[in-house]
Amino acid sequence: MSKSARWNLGGCMGLASLLGLFLASRAGSGIFYWIGLIVFLAGILVVFNLIRAAFDESEGLVRERPNYVAHMLIGVALGTVAFHIFSPWWWAPIASNWQYIDDTINLTFLLTGAVFVIILLFMAYCVVRYSHKKGNRAEYEPESKKLEVILTVLTTVAVAAMLAPGLFVWNQFVEPPAEATEIEVIGQQWNWSYRLPGEDGQLGTSNIKHIGPDNPLGINPDDPNGQDDIVVQGGALHLPLDKPVKVLMRSIDVLHSFYVPEFRTKMDMVPGMVTFLWLTPSRTGTFQVLCAELCGVAHALMRGEVVVDEEAEYLAWLQEQKTFAQLAAAARESRVSSLTQNQGEAKP
Repeated sequence: MSKSARWNLGGCMGLASLLGLFLASRAGSGIFYWIGLIVFLAGILVVFNLIRAAFDESEGLVRERPNYVAHMLIGVALGTVAFHIFSPWWWAPIASNWQYIDDTINLTFLLTGAVFVIILLFMAYCVVRYSHKKGNRAEYEPESKKLEVILTVLTTVAVAAMLAPGLFVWNQFVEPPAEATEIEVIGQQWNWSYRLPGEDGQLGTSNIKHIGPDNPLGINPDDPNGQDDIVVQGGALHLPLDKPVKVLMRSIDVLHSFYVPEFRTKMDMVPGMVTFLWLTPSRTGTFQVLCAELCGVAHALMRGEVVVDEEAEYLAWLQEQKTFAQLAAAARESRVSSLTQNQGEAKP
């Protein structure tokens, strides 16, 4: 290829790569996103080959065939970076105080991504630099203790630096603030139930031996602290904005995991144990509750909602809810009424 033709082709492919980049960034997702990304990568690779050919020509080198392995390694590195920058998928905006989780993940993502790209580019360099040449003979050196020591120390320091921030975040995660309000989430195939403290500000005790048709959450009927507890079954859990809550979790049957992606926190629910997490909702809205544990054939349907309200809206919602005592009384009345009706129908 003549020098002028090479310049023309390089210019065209450079413009094509820019056009592909623009198309990918504007499309956001879908087929045009992928077309733009492929055009961008193809243009970058062609330009790279033209530049390399120009260098070879200036040094009087003539290559027998293109090095496809090096091209693929560079393409994967560039494609990874481009996909990260122009990816249409990213996290939902955070809705709690756990920005630390995002920061930790970003730091981990940055470190591992940089190492990934550096290793790929180094491999591509080695493939080109040490490819076979007539008259050269490769040396066999199976071990290098010096190199192994350097890599071991660097890897140890990098992994420790990557994990250390997570330990500080975990220390905060397991120490809820003293003013946090305790609420309870109960998981059962395949629905969520909730319990909030009543006027006394504390939850009553519970035990599986109290579970029955009139008391599905197993609240202790003899505990006076549990009589005014707010029970929510089949509805959404409401939380007040900017108020820390400690979420106690129980499972009645199998393993579940309470997960709200926007809260950036989740915890497994183990039968026979009470686990917990805490958070402070940082913005209002309705967020989906998922089960992050494979809990059975209808696991995917185990969904609910958490609504974060302003203080006035939260108090108004709270006033509309039923207490455990009210629900238990209604269940007794219904049972007596049903029994009386059955006895009346049984008389001749």
